[in-house]
Amino acid sequence: MNKKIKPNRFKPENREEEAFQSDSGAGIDFCLKCILTVAFISVLSLVSIFVYDFITQSDFFKIKTLEISGTKQVKKQDLLKIAGLTGEENIFEINVFSIEKSIASHPWIQSVCVKRELPSVLFISVIEQKALAIVKIESLADILINTRGRPFKEYEPSKDPIENLPVISGIGLANENGQYVFSGPLFNSIMDFLKTDGIIGNVHQIKADKNTGLAIESNDIYNPIPSENHGTIHIKLGFNNFKAKLNKAKKISGYIDKNYPERIICDMDLFNIEKVFIKTKLNEALHNNLEKGV
Repeated sequence: MNKKIKPNRFKPENREEEAFQSDSGAGIDFCLKCILTVAFISVLSLVSIFVYDFITQSDFFKIKTLEISGTKQVKKQDLLKIAGLTGEENIFEINVFSIEKSIASHPWIQSVCVKRELPSVLFISVIEQKALAIVKIESLADILINTRGRPFKEYEPSKDPIENLPVISGIGLANENGQYVFSGPLFNSIMDFLKTDGIIGNVHQIKADKNTGLAIESNDIYNPIPSENHGTIHIKLGFNNFKAKLNKAKKISGYIDKNYPERIICDMDLFNIEKVFIKTKLNEALHNNLEKGV
């Protein structure tokens, strides 16, 4: 009868060897996983590079239609030149944000949006600055201001074909937070006046004075039957209440035309709307016609 072999309880078990073998297997598995991961990433990168090169060099994705909207003062060719576009680029190769930044650097451009439409259309939509007036400053170039009263570029008649803008004088630039702007109560009065209906196109000059306010040189829009020699009328308006003052100017002009047709208004002081002063001159054309018996 065989005796059952019992483990020698006095001989230590070889557990360190088993732990070493276990750790070695886990290390090999980890190394294999790292190698496979690196290999997978390398292959994926190569495939991505290949796909990118294929797409950005494919004629299928070349820009075939380039649509530009919103331009009036700026020529489309100038925008393309600023953006560095020839129309032959691949639609995936261009940097939309870089193009927007380049176009936005043009002084006439207020904002711009560039969008792709696959496979081959590029849209460029711009919003231009809206010029409100020309500001003349001594010893400096004339400056264009927008509807918010912000200066946005030097006025160049040959490059800025703008008509019927009033010319402002008597104000200067101020430095605010590192930017040159127009500000102050006098300029605020100018902006209030420019927001009055019917001003643009009829007012030629706006002369500002810190003591007397605004005085304008305007077409004789206040005379319902203007004659050829009416020319312009000089009107002092002060600092505020412009709409009411201009309405009163129309009533006064209508009254003079109705009751004194031989006279025309050449100067009007509306600084105080309750106390108006006017200066008239002889309507020479009408006077000459009466003398000839016409």
